[in-house]
Amino acid sequence: MKHRTIRKWFWAWDFDKEEKWLNDMAKKGWALDEVGFCRYGFSECAPGEYVVRLEMLENMPSSEAGQDYIDFVEGTGAEMVGSYMRWAYFRRRAENGGFDLFSDIDSRIRHLDRIMKTMGVIGLANLAIGLSNLRLSGLGMINILCAALLGYACYRLNQKKAQLKNERTLHE
Repeated sequence: MKHRTIRKWFWAWDFDKEEKWLNDMAKKGWALDEVGFCRYGFSECAPGEYVVRLEMLENMPSSEAGQDYIDFVEGTGAEMVGSYMRWAYFRRRAENGGFDLFSDIDSRIRHLDRIMKTMGVIGLANLAIGLSNLRLSGLGMINILCAALLGYACYRLNQKKAQLKNERTLHE
């Protein structure tokens, strides 16, 4: 069986593009079998054999609550391929039918809120560190730039959230 490693960067607000890319790889006969920072491992499979989903968990995957959730998802026939930080990567055989981690628009909105909260906390910490170090040296600018990027991430995620809210309003 062939194995392949690809290094690729996705922004946190583009998790849906990352998921689409992983599913496109599966359609081409490459099943995700390991993940790391900007690193994806694939093994050969039948084209379209797997469907891949990813989610930022409420808790670390290593925590008891995180493991309970992973066990729940695996109870649906999925398997967790790996995780990075709080991001969990699941795959399930396509022959087992549809595979979605979010049952409705509200669960998708809660997922976006989790991501935004994480980005916001890290962004505020970077801003505080950057401002306090700005007087000492120009290195504080790096933290301020990181804070600006994370602010942009929250803006993009908030746009997705607004689209989901509009979609929910149309369906009500």
